[in-house]
Amino acid sequence: MFLPPRHAEILEMAKEHGRVLVDDLAVHFNLTPQTIRKDLNDLCDQRLLTRIHGGALFPSGVQNLEYEARRLIAAGEKEAIGRAAANLIPDNASLFVNIGTTTEAVGQALLDRKGLMIITNNINVANKLRIYPDIEVVIAGGVVRGSDGGIVGEAAVDFIRQFKVDFAVIGTSAIDSDGALLDFDFREVKVAQAIMANARHVILVSDSTKFERTAPVRIGHLSQVHTFITDRCESAAIRQICADADVRLIETSA
Repeated sequence: MFLPPRHAEILEMAKEHGRVLVDDLAVHFNLTPQTIRKDLNDLCDQRLLTRIHGGALFPSGVQNLEYEARRLIAAGEKEAIGRAAANLIPDNASLFVNIGTTTEAVGQALLDRKGLMIITNNINVANKLRIYPDIEVVIAGGVVRGSDGGIVGEAAVDFIRQFKVDFAVIGTSAIDSDGALLDFDFREVKVAQAIMANARHVILVSDSTKFERTAPVRIGHLSQVHTFITDRCESAAIRQICADADVRLIETSA
């Protein structure tokens, strides 16, 4: 497919970083935001990008973005979500922290807590928290995924099932309009399902770009969580699901 040079560069930038923003592209190319929006609309019309609020996302239906790209997407939003989730977790609580860049933001926000017991299948979370004497870190055994340090597989599932904790902090790769929570790796999904089944209060943390994505493996449904924290939710259907299932919806940008 032939693309004009600017469109090709925009597409490469989106592929590298996971998403592109109108304002950043306008500065990069020294063009008006209106021109950039037209470029993005053209690329989206060709199904090369997926439009999101303020920019566009590099679509991925069967394969997840690279870890560094995911970490950079909506970094500020994830930090705010992490703080909001940490505010729900008191000292001396026990909790699961699952795989994901947003759950890692929650771990970062918990550093000043005392008496926590954190069970995780996320090596990045364990490595960050292990040096804090007021936090006990328990790490699951299993297959370590080289791409992001996630621990997956049946051994991790069996390990998780030994516990019953106060809170679970989980992420998701995509949220469908019907409330389905989706991911890419069925091995990771099995661990997430075990985490949800063995926590008294499940906190889903997800930035709003996940409403624009899709993935092939079902974790569960939004109605199965107790609290959903995102930067913003513009979907009336998702809001209705939360209301019907008595899921507390927290929007950090509201």
